[in-house]
Amino acid sequence: MDITRRVKYEGELDHSFPDWIASVPGGEKIRECIQCGTCSSICPLSIYMDITPRRLIAMADAGFKEEVLGSFSIWLCSSCYSCTVNCPRDIKITDVMYAFKRRAIEERIFPSKKFAIPILARAFADMVRKNGRATESHLVFLLALRVGLGRLFSLTPLGLKLLRTGRIRFRTEKVKDRQQIRTILQALEAAA
Repeated sequence: MDITRRVKYEGELDHSFPDWIASVPGGEKIRECIQCGTCSSICPLSIYMDITPRRLIAMADAGFKEEVLGSFSIWLCSSCYSCTVNCPRDIKITDVMYAFKRRAIEERIFPSKKFAIPILARAFADMVRKNGRATESHLVFLLALRVGLGRLFSLTPLGLKLLRTGRIRFRTEKVKDRQQIRTILQALEAAA
């Protein structure tokens, strides 16, 4: 179902969502958007997005939280900053896209149940927290188990080449002083 085509009643909107966006770093000027469309026209990936950046900003400002956080568009943003650099109102659109991603992960609102990006991000963060670094082969297997094994089989030739050249290993990779990594991560979480 196309989430942008469903009728939504005023009572279904999240009226605190625009205030939240305005409170995150980079979102302070969100209400100054004049809907000129520069962000959408300059975005190299907008042709692949289900909701263009201009429309995302308008929908977010109107309180369409689930539609914005559940869109593929926020995950397609390549962080090229073209939209931010060219915005006539100096809105930090790329920063807003990052905020949308973080909120989507926090609230577990994704475009589909087997959406790979948040699964990969969470697994990567957990591995770094535990071992001080990520083991790529473990990430690939974990992702395949959660998203689907079909893709894993198509990547087997590449995986074998990487294994032969020593680019990936099956052995869990760890840093020596993992407690330092945990201390740094705890300090970052406390500051956030």
